[in-house]
Amino acid sequence: MAQAWRCSGLRWSADGPELVWDGGRRSALNRGKRVAFGVAEGGVRTCVGARRHPCPRRAAVSGRGTGARCEECARLDRAHSVAADTIADDPRPYHVYLAWFGPGMTKVGITAVERGSARLLEQGAVCFSWLGAGPLMAARRTEELLRAALGVPDRIPYADKRAVRSSLPASEAERAAEVAELHARAVALTGWPESLAPEPCRPVDHAGVFGLAGLPPAVGAVGELVAGGAVSGELVAAAGPDLHLRTERGVVVVDARLLTGWELVAVEADGELTVPVVEFRGREGGVQDGLF
Repeated sequence: MAQAWRCSGLRWSADGPELVWDGGRRSALNRGKRVAFGVAEGGVRTCVGARRHPCPRRAAVSGRGTGARCEECARLDRAHSVAADTIADDPRPYHVYLAWFGPGMTKVGITAVERGSARLLEQGAVCFSWLGAGPLMAARRTEELLRAALGVPDRIPYADKRAVRSSLPASEAERAAEVAELHARAVALTGWPESLAPEPCRPVDHAGVFGLAGLPPAVGAVGELVAGGAVSGELVAAAGPDLHLRTERGVVVVDARLLTGWELVAVEADGELTVPVVEFRGREGGVQDGLF
């Protein structure tokens, strides 16, 4: 029987994206690599737990959700989440940033200074700049100020990000233009918290890191993994949690968050894609040491 591996998700390191497996093993995801894995017949997706604790019930969860948590564990995770605005006493300094994902898609967000640009890579930000740094609540107030005064959202749907990745402006200057314009408008606002120190606009571009140059339009995205199904394809780009794989159907996007909670097994590298795919219509959208 093939050895099964339980995926903990995709992480961005200094060397690029990696799939992380329970126990700490990592699989580097280099462009041009053949990615192939499957779910055994009879496999069930189970809750990944919360706050580094396993789900006490090992509850079964839907294959379509990106969180892979049961209701109880999801509630516990949100109760200790900066992103969900449920923590107010974190003593760490925070960055406020502007992140660009495509024309007309710039968002404001915050991330702990100690994390550097990891949060931006995880979100698939094609270009970003820091806006300022300071205590958590000051960063939150600045984020709210930009939303109210400039109409800058704090979330961009992943479907919208995927839809434009293959048709982005070719030059870094063009990709940075909206961030620079919003940065100038933001620092000119009155009402900034005194404890938040503004930072100059210094756009950082991730198009090369993600492999977006010449990226073919995706024909669809994997909707879920299923028992007995397999994913196989050549990695042509990776942005945020999304793996763009060249398959027999064309380029298909696999959101790596759909892998969590499943026990995965190795399959033939030249196999076919046999999991449900949601087609994009009218949009651009020995000892086994690992699965691949």
